[in-house]
Amino acid sequence: MDNEFAASTDPKIEAEVQRQLSVIRLGTAEIVPEDELVKKLRRSIETNRPLVVKLGVDPSGADLTLGHTVVLNKMRQLQKLGHRVQLLIGDFTGMIGDPTGKLETRKQLTREQVLENAKTYADQAFKVLDPEKTEILYNSAWLGRLTFADVVRLASTMTVARMLEREDFQKRFANNQPIALHEFLYPLMQGYDSVAMQADIELGGTDQKFNLLMGRMLQKEFGQEQQVAIMMPILEGIDGVQKMSKSLGNYIGIHEPPKEQYGKTMSIPDELMLKYFQLVTDVPPDEIERMRTGLADGSLHPRDVKMRLAREIVTRFHGSEAAQAAEDHFKTVFQQGAIPEEVPEIRLQPGDYWIVKLLTDAKLCATNGEARRMIQQGGVRINSQKIDDVDARIELEDGMILQVGKRKFAKIRIS
Repeated sequence: MDNEFAASTDPKIEAEVQRQLSVIRLGTAEIVPEDELVKKLRRSIETNRPLVVKLGVDPSGADLTLGHTVVLNKMRQLQKLGHRVQLLIGDFTGMIGDPTGKLETRKQLTREQVLENAKTYADQAFKVLDPEKTEILYNSAWLGRLTFADVVRLASTMTVARMLEREDFQKRFANNQPIALHEFLYPLMQGYDSVAMQADIELGGTDQKFNLLMGRMLQKEFGQEQQVAIMMPILEGIDGVQKMSKSLGNYIGIHEPPKEQYGKTMSIPDELMLKYFQLVTDVPPDEIERMRTGLADGSLHPRDVKMRLAREIVTRFHGSEAAQAAEDHFKTVFQQGAIPEEVPEIRLQPGDYWIVKLLTDAKLCATNGEARRMIQQGGVRINSQKIDDVDARIELEDGMILQVGKRKFAKIRIS
């Protein structure tokens, strides 16, 4: 193995190794271990054999977010470098659910739910990846065929003490919170995916480190060359604090309408703008650094930089015309305070409505509690007039415009 990985005497090969390594390092949080990656790249170039790059996604929800595109971007870079990328859809592991970061056992999904969620995953991923050069795999192809004896053998490779090294399991154990046995099996299954795929590289977020290293350990156990784990930073959501997540409501979905994507992007904290540029756009690093300098010396206004970011994101997923239309809409509605030309209509019966019920019936607020909070925070207007009384009674008029926050509007039509 050492001879196979020996440094090349050809300066052109070594230059190409360094070129590829510089691309892979860009924006990466950690490479484990980097010296093995260098050796794999060298051998790949010398033998003209692409490396097998694995990225696994569990269809626990129907939509992908910008957070998912962070690793998809890195996968696309490896694709452009000529490597063989395999997008693994965890239709088997998705029924269990990744316990990473969870302080309680996840509710298991049925196979029907998982398959329904998985329907659009490939299409969404192809917003970033080249579909002609992407292999789509499903881990039920091998995990579904394992016998109980196979599972016992797999479980014998790992100790309970090692599993409890995981921070999430450690916290739950210390707090006397239950850990179901099937949750211990999840990282083993994800690691076995790497064995089945004979992966050279596995991509994931920094929160996936334990699972990615499990793949290395199991490959060694099964007599394979170990994969290299490449970990990308976690993208905070539009709240600027927690990981982007649909369950937290702080996400930007890659299938969301252009106006929604643009508006959400404009709501992220200023300090996250450059991180978003680096992780979810194709703007060159030197240009991002010029923006950093301009923001620091005051020659660039944060609003203008953020609008550039919003355009980049919408253009990527919907095209330049949609991005321009979304920007024009944003300027009209949010900068000038005007009501948009196109407002969704909602039909209601005539009468005198309690403001809280009106907002929920118009589907501008999900619950009475949310409606109350928005009124108390000054975020509710009717025909541009602020409503600050949670007990207000509103007599409906045809054509009345309701507004909640900066982005939610509804026009009342009397049935």
